[in-house]
Amino acid sequence: MIAGVCGGLANYFGWDATKLRIVYVVLSLLSVAFPGLLVYILLWIVMPLDR
Repeated sequence: MIAGVCGGLANYFGWDATKLRIVYVVLSLLSVAFPGLLVYILLWIVMPLDR
């Protein structure tokens, strides 16, 4: 919910944002959090702003 990355991806693919956020957090924690955090920051930079 910080930058809207999961919400934006869920909206784009037509998925439920809450479920996607839960899956993302679980996968990030299982991968020792660093890769998940890095991917989130990269997507934050790459994704276009909603206007």
